[in-house]
Amino acid sequence: LLGASGAINLVARLARKPVTQGIMLGLGFSFMLEGLRAMQANWPLAAAAFALALLLLDNQRVPAMLALLVLGVAGAAFTPSAAWQALGAAVGFRLPQFALGQITGAAAVQGILFLALPQLPLTLGNAVIGIVAENNSLFPHRRLSEREVAVSTGIMNLVAPFWGGVPMCHGAGGMAGHVRFGARTGGALVILGSLLVVLALFFGQGIAVLFALFPRAVLGTILFFAGTELALTAWHHPPDRQQAGVTLITAAVTVWNAGAAFLLGIIMLWALEKGRIRL
Repeated sequence: LLGASGAINLVARLARKPVTQGIMLGLGFSFMLEGLRAMQANWPLAAAAFALALLLLDNQRVPAMLALLVLGVAGAAFTPSAAWQALGAAVGFRLPQFALGQITGAAAVQGILFLALPQLPLTLGNAVIGIVAENNSLFPHRRLSEREVAVSTGIMNLVAPFWGGVPMCHGAGGMAGHVRFGARTGGALVILGSLLVVLALFFGQGIAVLFALFPRAVLGTILFFAGTELALTAWHHPPDRQQAGVTLITAAVTVWNAGAAFLLGIIMLWALEKGRIRL
């Protein structure tokens, strides 16, 4: 535990501002691009959702997210009835089952080697370094450390497998989406968590059908604006051209791989300070 804590602290010291800015900026761009891809599923509906979001993002009376959800439900109403019938057949109360005993030794080894370890650089970039930088920028009065977020993520992922849960993290995109659509306190997460518990208990068998019914074009619009918020939060003009270059190159590589971007940004910043390279 002490070794892991030291490693996280070392990563935090290496992740200086031009690098963390680049990671957040790149993640924002990647979310916006992914949102655009999802919007291609239905451009007319996406255009309506986009216009609705622009009109209501700063509206204090009508939350933009609520309006987009209503639009999404209306769009889902035109889905073929067979999908609704499949969802109706799957509705019913069901408690989670203890699932740890179903995990074999071979499955555990495969999960570590082919899922957990390859995911580690992205998790450090997006779900630890990125989320801490974003939180401390948006909520400077409630600052977090990389160690706190890493411990929280570890606890979630140690407990979840007992009940068949999937890997989870505190993603920077999730916080950006919450903030962009009006969330400012922990109460928003309590509401979201309560909704997810209800969905899990009563729609567990049909959750995939339920999510498939919701139009991808509306989901893409939500993701696009979440990415916009993340990029805007990240971008503060660096003091000189050299640091700006590190930030922009890190951002561009982050669209491809956040872990590689983190390593490249650290190396470039070190090389600049030593006078080995110039941008």
